[in-house]
Amino acid sequence: MKKIVIVFLHLGYWFMYLLLLLMITGLLVMPQLESGRPLHFEGIFHFFSVFAVIPGLLTFYACYTFLFTRFLARKKIGQMIGYGLLTALLSALLGSLYFYIINHGRLISNNNTHSEDYIFIGVMTFNALLNGIIGLVMRGFVTSYNDIRLKEELNKKNYETELALVKSQINPHFLFNTINNIDVLITKDPALASAYLNQLSDIMRFMLYEVKTEKIPLAKELTYIEKYIALQKIRSSNPGYVSYTVQGDPDDLDIAPMLFIPFIENAFKHANDKKTENAITIRINIEKEKIIFECENRYGRDAEAIPDQGGIGNELIRKRLLLLYPGTHTLNITDKDNTYKVNLLLENAH
Repeated sequence: MKKIVIVFLHLGYWFMYLLLLLMITGLLVMPQLESGRPLHFEGIFHFFSVFAVIPGLLTFYACYTFLFTRFLARKKIGQMIGYGLLTALLSALLGSLYFYIINHGRLISNNNTHSEDYIFIGVMTFNALLNGIIGLVMRGFVTSYNDIRLKEELNKKNYETELALVKSQINPHFLFNTINNIDVLITKDPALASAYLNQLSDIMRFMLYEVKTEKIPLAKELTYIEKYIALQKIRSSNPGYVSYTVQGDPDDLDIAPMLFIPFIENAFKHANDKKTENAITIRINIEKEKIIFECENRYGRDAEAIPDQGGIGNELIRKRLLLLYPGTHTLNITDKDNTYKVNLLLENAH
């Protein structure tokens, strides 16, 4: 929600609140006007500023700014109620102190029992509490509206990311090289060429159909990664330049489709020295309710520097993770000593 809208929302509330106070004041002073007795506007102003405005303002913005984010947003309801009541009481006491000072050492009571003073403070506390509740409701409304807008934006970005992921995988250059390599194998080893052609067909099928679902079995994603790596290996006479290991049991675990492949594709794209052993290292560690993905590739010192090696863009990938795994993922990307490394942790995987 835009700041100007929030400002007008606050101004509108306080305008209606003060208008209500003015109406109440008018009803209270009407008998005095009808009787012809003089009005002490200064006393009326001080009374209502202390009785309604000052405690209300203090409690409203204490709840709106601090208490909401500190307690209610974290669902600490008991503490929210306790601190809300305490804030309302303190606001009423501050207002009473101010009124005590300007009223020359007296609140309401003219006797020694001070019963009217306690009622006065109690009513002020109740009024402050109502303003605090309204402050919480208003902040909740603004926060919910912003969350809905953010989710809509992230959903849109997620859709764009999914399309970009699919497009990035149907890479004409990758397909061209793979088909050429398979074509060469047809005369040398027809059985192996047929196996690779089936793997390419499986990859195309996966990209066209599996990515449409929100989650897929982790085992399926790993199978896709294995076939992708296998097809990349036939482009080099040194298959040892790729190290791919999986530890743990992927059964009964689901994951967003094609979550790891952009990083793997990026590694193959920029690992320019295929004669080096372990030029690309991919590790997937599956633990209980946790998946750790690591991918690193070494590149030559003379390689052209590319600011964003992420293919579809690291920013889009980060937003996709924010949408799919809010608060349950950690993504670290480093580029140091001619080694580009990605470390992705997914928690509460199930």
